Amino acid sequence: MRSIWRTLGRDGLLGIAAVCAAVGVIGISYGATAVGAGFPIWLPVLLGCVVLAGSSEFLFLGIVATGGSPLAAVLAGLLVNARHLPYGLSVPDVVGTGWRRPLGVHLMNDESVALAIAQPDARRKRTAYWVTGAGVLLAWPGGAAIGALIGSVVPDTSALGLDAVFPAVLLALVLPALRDRATLGAVVAGTAVALASAPFLPTGLPVLLALSGVLVAARERPAPAVTPEAR
Repeated sequence: MRSIWRTLGRDGLLGIAAVCAAVGVIGISYGATAVGAGFPIWLPVLLGCVVLAGSSEFLFLGIVATGGSPLAAVLAGLLVNARHLPYGLSVPDVVGTGWRRPLGVHLMNDESVALAIAQPDARRKRTAYWVTGAGVLLAWPGGAAIGALIGSVVPDTSALGLDAVFPAVLLALVLPALRDRATLGAVVAGTAVALASAPFLPTGLPVLLALSGVLVAARERPAPAVTPEAR
């Protein structure tokens, strides 16, 4: 523990703790929403441990809860989780080797990758990745368990506003990034596609089509300048 403290420092550990606390709160919303939709208490907790990817879990349960095919829900979740492929390419040296590698890959999520990339050197990247991943592994299913218990006791969980926690946290995370023109264009384009297709497509597909907004970001992003040294 002392080694982790020396490596990341007080500010780094506080940042990771804040992220894990937010994940836990979203997990409470997730568990309560799942049980409120009629799923058994154990399902969100099991998915939280095995999948450990909130967006795909929300999408899976949302599609099934609205009458969608479980197969379509699984495929949609896998497509959303395809973002882990570039994640692995961005942090190839932090997931470990040998017997540690499967666990390191399982701990790969938005939070662990983002906080690892933000570190200035390889040692801090590796430490931030593992500490954040372990924290999320505890906070996400733990929050889901608490939320599931709340959902089993409270008849109408929407009265507590738990269903608004997830979109509210996502909005808070997204807003600073909207200062970038390319990112704003991608969000606007993706939102327009999702809203236009929602009346005509099954639940879950409009969200996937919204990913087409990244094409706008790719087109608007300027090419990196070539330095004399690179020539």
